[in-house]
Amino acid sequence: MKISLFDYSKKQYAVVGLRLALGWTFLWAFLDKLFGLGYSTSSDGAWINGGSPTSGFLDYATTGPFAEFYQNLAGSTAVDVLFMLALLMLGVALILGVGMNIAAVSGSVLMLLMWSSRLPPENNPVLDDHIVYMVALILLAIIGAGQTFGLGKWWSELPIVKRYPILE
Repeated sequence: MKISLFDYSKKQYAVVGLRLALGWTFLWAFLDKLFGLGYSTSSDGAWINGGSPTSGFLDYATTGPFAEFYQNLAGSTAVDVLFMLALLMLGVALILGVGMNIAAVSGSVLMLLMWSSRLPPENNPVLDDHIVYMVALILLAIIGAGQTFGLGKWWSELPIVKRYPILE
């Protein structure tokens, strides 16, 4: 009898753990920028207190060939709203296990944009955590990670999701 530490049931738990960890990462970033919980955003820089969730980073942390492009976006209401919606929707989708395909695509676009705002990456000539998150998002969608301990099965049966599979 072959015994493996990585049998199917244990792999499911690892996938759920990855999905929830990534979901909480995005949701926490949203909450911290919205309320200024004092981690990466101070209370006076909170979005609800009139701060811009993107301007500090875009103004001062962007480097490389696209720095000027990103700096010109700093403080834009549209960019702030889109960024915050992306963080919220990614966090909720991953935690609930719904909309994994669209979360993977939109999250990958967000991660690629964030990666390209600081070229070259600080600790590696090519990769940084944004690329790793992008790969993880794509993997979670490919393997249907929302089906285990999530609402993915229920979600996939909705008529609109059946009609537009990208929503799955």
